[in-house]
Amino acid sequence: MTGAVGNLELAVIGNCEVAALIDHLGRIVWCCLPRLDGDPVLCALLTEQLGDSVDGVFGVGLKNQQSAGQSYVRNTAIVETLLYDSSGGGIKITDFAPRFRTRTGVHHPMSIVRMIEPLDGAPIINVRFTPTAAYGAGRPQQKWGSHHISFEAGQLRYRLTSSAPTVALQADSPVIVNEPIVLILGPDTEVEEAPLALARRWLEQTREYWQEWIRGLAIPFDWQEAVIRAAITLKLCTYEDTGAVLAALTTSIPEIAGSERNWDYRYCWLRDSFFVVQALNRLGATNTMEAYLRFLDQTVARSDASDLQPLYGITGQSRLEERTEPALAGFRGMGPVRIGNLAYEQRQYDVYGSVILAARQLFFDQRLKKIAGEAQFDRLELLGEQAYASFEKPDAGPWEFRGRERIHTFSCVMCWAGVERLARIARHLGLRDRWAVWSERATDMRARVLERSWSKQRGAFVGAYDADDLDATALLLPELGLVEATDPRFIATLQAIEGELVDGDLVHRYRHRDDFGAPANSFTMCSFWYVNALAAVGRIAEARACFQRLLARRNVVGLFSEDIDPVSGEQWGNFPQTYSMVGIVTSAVRLSRSWEEIL
Repeated sequence: MTGAVGNLELAVIGNCEVAALIDHLGRIVWCCLPRLDGDPVLCALLTEQLGDSVDGVFGVGLKNQQSAGQSYVRNTAIVETLLYDSSGGGIKITDFAPRFRTRTGVHHPMSIVRMIEPLDGAPIINVRFTPTAAYGAGRPQQKWGSHHISFEAGQLRYRLTSSAPTVALQADSPVIVNEPIVLILGPDTEVEEAPLALARRWLEQTREYWQEWIRGLAIPFDWQEAVIRAAITLKLCTYEDTGAVLAALTTSIPEIAGSERNWDYRYCWLRDSFFVVQALNRLGATNTMEAYLRFLDQTVARSDASDLQPLYGITGQSRLEERTEPALAGFRGMGPVRIGNLAYEQRQYDVYGSVILAARQLFFDQRLKKIAGEAQFDRLELLGEQAYASFEKPDAGPWEFRGRERIHTFSCVMCWAGVERLARIARHLGLRDRWAVWSERATDMRARVLERSWSKQRGAFVGAYDADDLDATALLLPELGLVEATDPRFIATLQAIEGELVDGDLVHRYRHRDDFGAPANSFTMCSFWYVNALAAVGRIAEARACFQRLLARRNVVGLFSEDIDPVSGEQWGNFPQTYSMVGIVTSAVRLSRSWEEIL
């Protein structure tokens, strides 16, 4: 194993219960148990260097290793890593989290499976499994058996089962791989079936599940591979038990090197989730979409409509108190490592519109098992009242500024969008009196936001009332329906953003100083907003070219984090970022040629 610093050339496996991030050398460097927001028992990603002595890693080292390669099994969440030594010997590591259909539903246990197979020669490996506890502050208690090791840390209990004797799991024990070796990380219960036979059966069932799931999607003709990988990744960032959508699987990967812009993203942001649901709907992933809408319904039902939070825990918990964990040095030593997210206390009024825009699907989509009616509309109206009452009030905005509040244009537009969609739903349900109320309110709100968000000085829509700062969220105005893409004001805004926020094919959220200074890195989702805006104004060739360049910036297995350094091209921010993967889907669907056109 090398002592190189960590990077985001990572692959993700998972089953909507647990997930793991694997580097290009086949080391699992991030895995939370017993679920996606749990204690990162494998946390080497948040250390200064990935050396031979680092804790929180599940590595399979090849003696005299010379080369490595990694890829996904086509149309699956199964990762294969190939390692070759200087003598031509090689191994294949197959990693996956079991997920498959049974007679009673979908089976997705708290398990990670690693299968190590010889390819050529007489490869010699050593296995290193060094889990931590309490966010790197301790080590779990261990109990060794003949073919397994049990681990215990407080209420968390798990087991590593091997098809080889446990002596092979000692870091200093070299093992010649002349037959397949299986390692199963899972609950602390006996594996009743032979581990190799179980792993092979699970592997085939998991392969069938993902390939069948992909066959059910409405994939655009162009950029199929990129869209499929994005769709699978979005699915892996959902928590099956509740339907919650996580913003990312990690915490505290800095947005910018050494900036302390380190946040915990293992929660469900209602704003982000709206964009995820919108993207999955375009692909026809109705089960995932419907599960999130159930989560949304439950969350709103438990909450006070007048105090809806911008984010919740993946089981719906509301208190997400933020703390730092000093035992972890942070990604490349760039702490702090934060657990929890104080943004749950912020006022972000766009959340009301986000919920209404996501929930409207319940009233119109005939594919759903149950179509919403007047009773659900009555509950949604409570959020509409809050959107109307919150319109043009100062808040933290979509970028969650911690040191100030302003009347943010995006928040106002989302409040208007929520009210306007309520009018549409009321008309659809035949509620003429409610349609009249919401329609009149929407008309008034639209006129006000168009007037107050327009800066004569900048000749553009700006990020906040009575300000002159440009903001990339203005690129969404046609998609949200506030203005047509052909409106001269939007075209002028697009040109202003191109002059100030666009950096090649990358786009910054804003340029002004915030709580941590002036941001240096671009925000990946904004780049896709720019692509879509180019297409909306008729600059299709430019949009396609820009989109193609963006896809080339993905990591080696096709994934995006949150941010990109415009100078080095390196990815930063939490990983994988659902916002960014959504951008792949939305832009590909918009720009792709039709199947009929080609075939």
